[in-house]
Amino acid sequence: MYQNGKGNRLVVVSKLKGHIDGKAIMRLLDITMFWAPSSGGVRTYLQAKRDWLRTQPGVEHRLLVPGAGPGCSDGICTVGAPAIPFGHGYRFPLRTAPWLTQLRDIRPDLIEAGDPYRLAWAALQGGRDLQVPVVGFYHSDLARLVNNRLGSWTDDWLDRYLARLYSRFDLVFAPSRIMAEKLRALGVEHVVVQPLGVDTGLFHPARRDESVREELGLGDRTRLLIFAGRGSREKNIPLLLRAMQQLGPGFHLHLVGSHMPSRRPANVSRTVGFLDQRSLARLLASGDALVHAGDRETFGLVVLEAMASGLPVVGVDAGAVPELVALGTGLLAEPQSADALARRIRALFAEDFRAMGVRARRHVVANYDWTAILPALLGHYRELIYDRPVWPRVVNA
Repeated sequence: MYQNGKGNRLVVVSKLKGHIDGKAIMRLLDITMFWAPSSGGVRTYLQAKRDWLRTQPGVEHRLLVPGAGPGCSDGICTVGAPAIPFGHGYRFPLRTAPWLTQLRDIRPDLIEAGDPYRLAWAALQGGRDLQVPVVGFYHSDLARLVNNRLGSWTDDWLDRYLARLYSRFDLVFAPSRIMAEKLRALGVEHVVVQPLGVDTGLFHPARRDESVREELGLGDRTRLLIFAGRGSREKNIPLLLRAMQQLGPGFHLHLVGSHMPSRRPANVSRTVGFLDQRSLARLLASGDALVHAGDRETFGLVVLEAMASGLPVVGVDAGAVPELVALGTGLLAEPQSADALARRIRALFAEDFRAMGVRARRHVVANYDWTAILPALLGHYRELIYDRPVWPRVVNA
């Protein structure tokens, strides 16, 4: 035991509890409600992490998520939780006790909480009981999501809630600088930027398929723009449609995702629902550019997927997207302006946009391939487990 300058006790984790053939192993556990068939970036991150950690000696990884009932298979353990009506497969835990029972049975050396709801508090309680470090990953901007649905009157309460929750973790990951800065502004000090990654073997220019244009009824000279994601308010789909009206028949936008508008300009088409990863990779590689009007992105995984596929990006100069679009890989427009977005799209194709796509691919392979991203994450885990003191936590909400 040690004491800091304020007299608070620090507990040092000095050994691991698991062994294989007499050798210590590091047991890692992720707990989150963001695990459903239609899940986006969180599930992509967790699946990539699971696959990579299996290649690392001395590491055991498990995932604890809601399901129809309790069970464990292939490292994924479930606890029964009710389905959210019209929630696309998501389930919302109502009780903490069964989750704590699972945590105590698994006895991980480190817990990572991937959502800011009930399971985050269960992770903190489990970490206190087991005396192991607990990490929080601030994947989504909870305040923004609630604000979009209920209005700005919730802002102060949500800021206090987020500060109260994330200040209790031993370390907090944020996927972008803008998200990290938001947490620090709330008084959360122990925040590090941990970007997400992309499978650059799956998202690859070689998946280009010229029959995509035939399927969409496009001529050789029509520029094919792609947007993929949920048709939620923060994606600014109506602004995209206004920009397409200005661009006219020489440009075509194809929308992929749920809740896309049924009424669209003649030069806009859509795929209803989500595509599987291989189908999305084929579509992206077959386009000419990705266009993204969202100005509140917390990361922008589809931007990386498009760049890995050899596409330049036209986005807006707000949110986390500017952190991904390096110089020479795309263009940024003024936010909330269809005119500015249309001008930037025209400007992109007035340049050598194919060369920009090549640079985009090169940038992502060097900096955002999962094999470049995940070693740093594992380094943070090792530091917390072996070296860093664990602060005593006040867990109650």
